[in-house]
Amino acid sequence: MGTPKVPKPAKLMMSLISPEDGLMMKAVEDLKSIYGEVDLLSDLLPFDFTRYYDEEMGSPLFRRFVAFKELVPREALADIKKRTDGVEERYSRDGSRKVNIDPGVLSAGNLVLATTKDCAHRPYLRDGIYADLALIFRDRSFRPLEWTYPDYRKGEVIELMNGLRRSYLMQLKGKGA
Repeated sequence: MGTPKVPKPAKLMMSLISPEDGLMMKAVEDLKSIYGEVDLLSDLLPFDFTRYYDEEMGSPLFRRFVAFKELVPREALADIKKRTDGVEERYSRDGSRKVNIDPGVLSAGNLVLATTKDCAHRPYLRDGIYADLALIFRDRSFRPLEWTYPDYRKGEVIELMNGLRRSYLMQLKGKGA
């Protein structure tokens, strides 16, 4: 029989998508007031892998990744998603989102995103929130799975997540976790 152990805390990261970088940066400021200091803010990246958000938000769309210095318990992911949904609502206009925020927790072994969309490969967490295993770490790099979103398969995003993982592991060593 195994002995249950609480896993090490994870690195909180988020993807923000919007047609307006200024709005994204305002949302980042709101997120900083909730989750603390940012230790990674990506360059502005084109988001052109899907037209899914175009009707609601407009186009062209852009993305930024952000990660926070403070590590979080992995089980906090559902609560984090609910709070980021609140930030999205703050920037909605006429019932349409103008910023999409997808939080995730990055650990040594994987990247798990939070979503409200049910699917066969997404275990239910609670309160309408599901976990989406997006990337796994194997052979010295994050690797996509058959259901991984196309944009998370991109080399640039994989390298960003690999760098974030290296930073996370250094942070764990520095904290003695």
